[in-house]
Amino acid sequence: MRPWAALGALCVGFFMILVDMTIVSVATPAILETYAPHGASVNDAIWVTSAYLLAYAVPILITGRLGDRIGPKKMYLGGLVVFTVASLWCGLSFQISDSIWMLVAARVLQGFGAAAVAPQTMAVITRIFPRESRGSAMSLWGATAGVATLVGPILGGVLVDAAGWEWIFFINIPVGVVGFYLAWRLVPSLEVHEHSFDWLGVALSGAALLLLVFGIQEGHELDWSATIITMIVAGLVIGAAFIWWQSRNTREPLMPLSLFRDRNFSLANIAITSVGFVFASMGFPLMLWAQLVRGDSPTQAGLLLAPMAIMSIVLAPIAGRLTDRVHPRILASAGLTVLAISLVLLATSLGADTPLWQVLGSMALLGVGSSFVWAPLTTTANRNLPLHQAGAGAGIYNANRQIGSVVGAAAIAVLIDSRLAANGLSGGGTSEASLGGTLPQAVHEAFSTAMSQAMYVLPAVLVLGVVAVLLFERPQHFGEAPAGAAAPAAH
Repeated sequence: MRPWAALGALCVGFFMILVDMTIVSVATPAILETYAPHGASVNDAIWVTSAYLLAYAVPILITGRLGDRIGPKKMYLGGLVVFTVASLWCGLSFQISDSIWMLVAARVLQGFGAAAVAPQTMAVITRIFPRESRGSAMSLWGATAGVATLVGPILGGVLVDAAGWEWIFFINIPVGVVGFYLAWRLVPSLEVHEHSFDWLGVALSGAALLLLVFGIQEGHELDWSATIITMIVAGLVIGAAFIWWQSRNTREPLMPLSLFRDRNFSLANIAITSVGFVFASMGFPLMLWAQLVRGDSPTQAGLLLAPMAIMSIVLAPIAGRLTDRVHPRILASAGLTVLAISLVLLATSLGADTPLWQVLGSMALLGVGSSFVWAPLTTTANRNLPLHQAGAGAGIYNANRQIGSVVGAAAIAVLIDSRLAANGLSGGGTSEASLGGTLPQAVHEAFSTAMSQAMYVLPAVLVLGVVAVLLFERPQHFGEAPAGAAAPAAH
């Protein structure tokens, strides 16, 4: 077995599904230009992303369990097929129907495919790499996750300008075929474990997420009506019922609460939720500002993220090596703090006449911070997982990252709408944005202010992640730990 070759093959598909979380953000004005004459709004277009994130998040706990039962390789390959076919549907959606909801439906199927792929990558790392060197493997996984979320808008901009927004989906087809072949050849078929399925848990978690996300995203547009408030409250109640059921399920719960007895696992899940929130939402106000105020093309707007991607790629190997040697509290807290500071600087940079260097400097600093977030958090979460629950643990971690992403995408849509209204652009700003092009000079300042104000929620959310990682305890495999502490790695 060649573990690094297997991991490289898995990262091809993992990279592709994560690119699709952010690639739509830069294409949003182009998609709106296509669908606005047929009744689509800015909020409708954001559902093109939110539907994918929601469909990705809801089944991810059960797909982690399925990976443990039928094998991570089979689940990965099946998910890749679904994702690739759904990508073709996305690209052809406007030819099939001029309703944006056809595209949203295709994105839902894409999300289901992504949910089958994501947990398998982490589960394989946990099972084929020894615990003391898992940080280096997780650094590749983390670098893949971090760079993919940054490459999405850059690649999206190039494709939108060169061929049209449909090609942000068509590009997945050859990548999916190559990823399938590599995984089929290089990923080992690992031992499987018998698991029962908590279908009630699946239903409860899915219903809670759907009600909460729909309520948050549509709340502003529907003026926070009694129906919206009822949906949000119902989502919270059903979510509480899900947790209660997991604690009472004596067979095999969808989310084994026993895993949360590991302090670092619990805290890493809190932190990754805040990170998911930030990376799923930051692109929307930034890309709208770049294209509608600066007049950037999609490619130029996407390239604003280039310094962040470059810094992440350069620093990821260093972060991976340090993850196996330095207390994760130090690495992760430093990374999250730098990330939060850079987001504050970026938010203050969004003005009508901002020099380009201010935005690029903030993005480079974002890349430095993110490099020291992904690998330490992922490695710390999975370092002590029992091997027979690798899929469940990976599913929980990925689910929390996706929950953060879903809520982040929904929340930023609400904030953009509300800040546009507060700055006197309730109708005009939104309709101008819907039609694409550049806004009139007279509203540049107000629109920039609205985007800037919306972005301030991101560093505020990261404070929760900083607090969580400051409470990390020392990993057991470190040299000062008792020799017997490493024994579980032999399971």
